[in-house]
Amino acid sequence: MERYRILEGVYIYFVTFAIVEWLPVFIEESTCKIITDSLNFCIQNKSLRVNAYVVMSNHLHAVVFDGDFDSERLKHTLDDFRKFTGRQLADYCDAHCSLVFGEAFRRAAGEDRQRRVWQPTQHPEGIVSEQFWQQKVNYIHENPVRKGLVTRPEDWRFSSAKFWANEDTKNTDIEICGVGW
Repeated sequence: MERYRILEGVYIYFVTFAIVEWLPVFIEESTCKIITDSLNFCIQNKSLRVNAYVVMSNHLHAVVFDGDFDSERLKHTLDDFRKFTGRQLADYCDAHCSLVFGEAFRRAAGEDRQRRVWQPTQHPEGIVSEQFWQQKVNYIHENPVRKGLVTRPEDWRFSSAKFWANEDTKNTDIEICGVGW
């Protein structure tokens, strides 16, 4: 049983979604847009709220919560997000990427599916203090800097860093929502 789970009574979570075998799926704008478009759909139709995020080459991190602080609905929304984006990314990779990607997705599949794009866990960590929230937001935004991809977090396109640095609160790929500590 997974040690990290979404629990009743904990409403804000730091989540990580990683591609199987750490394959670099998110190296093109079109695959990143699959993620941002799907998150926006969940925001508009499933009460998902995204407080911070970053899309890296082979994983994404986010701080998320349900608009009504409904932990059960948040769990289902994230499950739906993973299923939908997994199918979209697998189809995209089959059509546009090396055969190695499709082969890896088929190797990783369980008995209940033909392909698996995401590693099995979301690794949700409940955020229960402002200090822990700030630590996770900083970790998210500094990720591209730690990897040597940019010198400032705000320069990474698929991230909420620019929004939180107040450099551009209007032109973001995902609607960002505060948590109001």
